[in-house]
Amino acid sequence: MSSPAVPASARRRTGGWKRWTLQAVLATLAVITLIPFAWLLIASLKSGEDFFGAIFFPPGEGPLGIGWDRLTLDNYRKLFAEGFGRAFLNSVFYASTTAVLGTLVCSASGYALAKFRFRGRGPALIAVLSLIILPPTLLIAPGYELLYHIGLLDTVAGLILPVVAPAFGVFLFRQAITQAVPDQLIEAARMDGCSEIEIYFSVVLPLIRPMVGAFLLISFLAMWNNFISPQIVLQSQDKQPLSVAIAQLRGIYRTDYGLLMAATVVSIAPVALLFLLLQKQFISGLTSGAVKG
Repeated sequence: MSSPAVPASARRRTGGWKRWTLQAVLATLAVITLIPFAWLLIASLKSGEDFFGAIFFPPGEGPLGIGWDRLTLDNYRKLFAEGFGRAFLNSVFYASTTAVLGTLVCSASGYALAKFRFRGRGPALIAVLSLIILPPTLLIAPGYELLYHIGLLDTVAGLILPVVAPAFGVFLFRQAITQAVPDQLIEAARMDGCSEIEIYFSVVLPLIRPMVGAFLLISFLAMWNNFISPQIVLQSQDKQPLSVAIAQLRGIYRTDYGLLMAATVVSIAPVALLFLLLQKQFISGLTSGAVKG
């Protein structure tokens, strides 16, 4: 015996309630996620006296019982007056250069491993896979010795060159190109007279654009948050990136937490902006290999 059909109006009401419930849950989770960022921003506007006086806004006689006149930008003024802007520009340069060069090198290497047939291709792929499981901390000492012997210590090249071709990126692009770029399309481009460089830039990169955006963001974040390598490779204070400059704000006997919070806000703002610009490509790149086809 078949069950009675559910009226269309009832199905619409049920679907509407489910949609509103889902939106309410997501909105609640979004608010909970944003609370630490709101606290961080408000804390960066507090003076040293008000930092521990209240969890969020300092109390006062203003609207909502908040002392709006006690919020100040002095922490940001003091931050950049002490030369923090130089460290910020250093981080922007290091992260941007590493992201662009790393994307080009890894995508070209992945293209070669995916579409070219050459002697040693199998061992090269095995070497890439072996390097992925190798802990990066094991390479600190030999990497330092190598940079010392070739004269790249305390140089920008010594910081950037060792990380422009990570094995993870090479294998990631190799997999993306294998799935997204048909061999027939490459052969057609060759028959039309395109060189391998033209095929790489005009055919391959546009087809893996989501992966390019995702890897750009991953590489930028990795260098932006890099804390150990700059302290090992760079000795000059004016070459240190933002991550090291923030750590140096902590004093031995006293720490200006308002200043530290302002530095943290400055450090996460470019990363948040970059993610907002590349979030579509980032999500597409992460899910591009989930479905084979």
